[in-house]
Amino acid sequence: MADMNMAKPIIELQSVSVGYDNRDVLKDMRIALQPGSFTFVTGKSGSGKTTLLNLLYLNKKPSKGVLNIFGHNINFANRDNLARLRQKIGVVFQDFRLLEHLSVYDNIALPLRVRGMNEKDIYKRVIELLKWIELHKSIYKTCNTLSGGEKQRVAIARAVIGRPDILFADEPTGSVDFEMADKLMRLFVELNRVGTTVIIATHNEYLTLTYNYQRIDLNNGTAKLYPALKRV
Repeated sequence: MADMNMAKPIIELQSVSVGYDNRDVLKDMRIALQPGSFTFVTGKSGSGKTTLLNLLYLNKKPSKGVLNIFGHNINFANRDNLARLRQKIGVVFQDFRLLEHLSVYDNIALPLRVRGMNEKDIYKRVIELLKWIELHKSIYKTCNTLSGGEKQRVAIARAVIGRPDILFADEPTGSVDFEMADKLMRLFVELNRVGTTVIIATHNEYLTLTYNYQRIDLNNGTAKLYPALKRV
């Protein structure tokens, strides 16, 4: 197996700034993330965590600098190229963005149907994941009848069902209890172990201390990458 330290970054920001209304929210960011890495994004409210995720999951282009993802310069990517790259990415949005009129099952199955997977294989994979997140008894409920915590679990399941190359999650444990938060984190860890690059924005200090991974800390629009702590 190749040394991960020698691999080409899967995400690379070269002096990247992102601005709104003539003001830079993120400034001169220089970060490289390796394939298969696990990274927390931390910082106070308003520090730019959601803006950074918006940039990385290709919802926004840099105002300045160069963003490379999967070895592609995003600055010059057209709509079709961006669509192809997004197929390799899973996203857990803070506001869930579920199709509220559809069932739990149909929301989670959607990414696999877009890929053209047969329904028998889709059913097997969805049921397995629903059991893990403890929603297998709610398979046919429409999402507009679910609680906030249940919607969050569905949103996470939809993001991971396709085993994406990169997973972005914006406060993925914010609406669930401690026990379920730990279970969801173990799901992210398992996904990472099979090769997915995971980036999680969180204000939950317990998560960052319990799960010892590298961390991008945002402060006044600037970023610093801290390595995982070496444990004795």
